[in-house]
Amino acid sequence: MLWLISWAGYLAIGLIGPTLRFSISWEEEPDPPDAVFERPVIYSFWHRAVFPAAWMWRKQGIAVMVSRSFDGEYIARIIERFGFVAVRGSSSRGGAEALRGMREELEKGAAVAFTIDGPRGPKYVAKPGPVWLARATGFPMAAFYLALSDRWVLKTWDGFMIPKPFSKVLARASSKMRVPAESDNAQMSDFQAQLQAALDRVTKFAEENVARVGSEEFPLRKS
Repeated sequence: MLWLISWAGYLAIGLIGPTLRFSISWEEEPDPPDAVFERPVIYSFWHRAVFPAAWMWRKQGIAVMVSRSFDGEYIARIIERFGFVAVRGSSSRGGAEALRGMREELEKGAAVAFTIDGPRGPKYVAKPGPVWLARATGFPMAAFYLALSDRWVLKTWDGFMIPKPFSKVLARASSKMRVPAESDNAQMSDFQAQLQAALDRVTKFAEENVARVGSEEFPLRKS
């Protein structure tokens, strides 16, 4: 079953991905200006947006924290075929080991990403892993989201999105946040709230503006 699901997912992304029309928007101007993923930065995004993210940022060596669940196993197999590094673990299983793996990738100069409400939800509720990693490493964290103009939404806990061919896709990235090494528990809770707010903000912006992809404000970009 894992073999079938992982190959079906890989083929679906490979077939639909080239038809998608992408634009990228930032809360702050990035460097370089044509990519969401600055390096090394700790990114967070919602589990439901894995499909378009796997196509848009393929073959860049981005490390993604993936759970040790059944869902995590086939997601890991799919994204590795697209050139991502799957770091295994989650808040419920292997979390400390996975955070060490993510730290190693950051120290190599890579960008890392958390599917932050996975592996079981609740949907749209961020877990604290990126905040802990940002405090431990000194690297900044940020959030992003990809909205789809036309999509199929699966009846899963996350409302997993599969873009319809030729859909518009708007990626929105938040400004970066730094977590000082001396942050206490109260401050960590505050940074956790800031991350949640950033995720909510970029999600709302992308969903409200995805129909304008291809306009002067949201020009098409190569995926």
